Amino acid sequence: MKLQIFTVDAFSSRPFEGNPAAVVPLTEELDDETLQKIASEMNLSETAYIRPTGSGFDWVESNHFSLRWFTPVTEIPLCGHATLASAHVIFSCLGNTRNEIKFDTLSGELIVRREKDEQLLMDFPANAPKALDSKQTLLLAPLVEASTTSLRSKVQEVRLCSTIKYLLIRFSDSVTREDLEGVQPNYSEMMKVHDGSLVKGVILTAVGDAHKGGPSKYHVFSRFLGPWYGVNEDPVTGSAHTVLGPYWSKELGIQELFCRQCCRRGGDVTALHKPETQRVHLKGVATTVINGHITIG
Repeated sequence: MKLQIFTVDAFSSRPFEGNPAAVVPLTEELDDETLQKIASEMNLSETAYIRPTGSGFDWVESNHFSLRWFTPVTEIPLCGHATLASAHVIFSCLGNTRNEIKFDTLSGELIVRREKDEQLLMDFPANAPKALDSKQTLLLAPLVEASTTSLRSKVQEVRLCSTIKYLLIRFSDSVTREDLEGVQPNYSEMMKVHDGSLVKGVILTAVGDAHKGGPSKYHVFSRFLGPWYGVNEDPVTGSAHTVLGPYWSKELGIQELFCRQCCRRGGDVTALHKPETQRVHLKGVATTVINGHITIG
């Protein structure tokens, strides 16, 4: 059996930048074991599986799809860049004519719309992080230390989003982009000191130059660490911006944030927080790098 498969660089207009994801349009139901084996074979941070809902497989006219995300080791409840990649494949590779599509996911219904200049807008639930209680502070202190290493003394605030198990670690405003990029997390120690029961991903973040009157256009800098998902560092993480969006929007007093995730590949994400609806709009582009088939027996 052969399946069509695409590799897409999300949050980038050029190949070999942004965050790569595999996208597999399913023509029939496959068991979870097979889905996980394909994701492990692809060995990217996420492999997405899409399928039109309802009868038939109308990729061109359908506006409603199922969407699931798998890392090389497990299924996950939310992934922004693989959602962007999936919408890009539906619109740009499979010829869908709709201006808006909906995905049924483990995180509920997600909406993606076409925007101008090939941008896609993703409508996600906001995942505002909350302050730690005293028990959480004590329990997660070793994880904070293992994640921040040389910048441990510059940690200003730690918050937790229990919904998707992301820990947000904010550094003081004196920390620069170069400082953030220079942090070398101790991934083995992170896994040793925390079993993933409360935290599955760590966001390291600092205020951007734009807010400090600097030369760059960015309001927010960040990195995302996810060794519990089998990915030490993710290049550009849409789901992390559902946490960063509401947090920094409140901190900076602005709704629209231009964000840079500072990985080696890295990428740009525009996050628009909608507090009245508790949603976050994430904008980005994507580029198809590989279009082929995978044989599964």
